[in-house]
Amino acid sequence: MGFRSTSEFREVMDQVFEMMSTDEDMGPRLREAEVPQRFDFPDMDLVVNIAHAPEVRDGHHLRWEWSNDVDWDCEVEMRMDSDVANRYFQGEENVALAIARRRIKTSGNVKKALALIPITKPLFPRYRELLEERYPHLVA
Repeated sequence: MGFRSTSEFREVMDQVFEMMSTDEDMGPRLREAEVPQRFDFPDMDLVVNIAHAPEVRDGHHLRWEWSNDVDWDCEVEMRMDSDVANRYFQGEENVALAIARRRIKTSGNVKKALALIPITKPLFPRYRELLEERYPHLVA
């Protein structure tokens, strides 16, 4: 079973971005990488733009907007359905393979985005734990 609604998807993804942004190891490394990204989720009719925070505030190293109206340019664009994103954050979706099979469509500097994957891997068990506790219908 997938996300029950667009609002549930946003709620879960906001928690994912919060975890990445405030993590003591992941947050600073993602901020230093400076790889602004745009994610398009056509099945949810949503887009989110993520970039490094200009300065760290309240422990946040990233900023994100559920809009195309942002004051930064994205280096990488990825388009995928919400179920692909859900599987990825559980460690169940190989991004390179998903790109090859067109489950994720990309443009821009994909090599830079792929370099972020090892940084975000520690998120996978935390995401799965979140799902098991609050969204069991999303566990892959």
